[in-house]
Amino acid sequence: MRVAVSCDHAGFPIKATVIETLRKLGHEVLDFGTDSPTSVDFPDFTEKACRAIQRGEAERGVILCGSGVGVVIAANKMKGIYAGLCHDTYSAHQGVEHDFMNVLCLGGQVIGPALTRELVTAFVNAKFDGGERFVRRVNKMKKLEEEG
Repeated sequence: MRVAVSCDHAGFPIKATVIETLRKLGHEVLDFGTDSPTSVDFPDFTEKACRAIQRGEAERGVILCGSGVGVVIAANKMKGIYAGLCHDTYSAHQGVEHDFMNVLCLGGQVIGPALTRELVTAFVNAKFDGGERFVRRVNKMKKLEEEG
């Protein structure tokens, strides 16, 4: 799977762990920055990773900021992006399985490397369930998205 990764300066401390974990699991990483702890604006880097998903260049994304809140808000403004802020492994896989989540948002100032590895692994190993009730709910979310 191709996974788009991006972060702002506050998410930067766990970015290397995210990329290393994805590569160890056999996934291709598209790195959209930032590449240093110098202050940048999270919406700019959120957009880069999410546009790759919209264009079909990546199937999923992992985006990072200090708390994860800013990137999840920004990502969910974009059509076809279903982002979730997850700091527990159940949500990281269940969001994909039941809710069609395609972007994992994490807080670099909230979690450390060990939990980062577990969350990324749970996220990329999960597959959408495809059951009737989940498809029905996803279609309702897409309708809300279309109606604005």
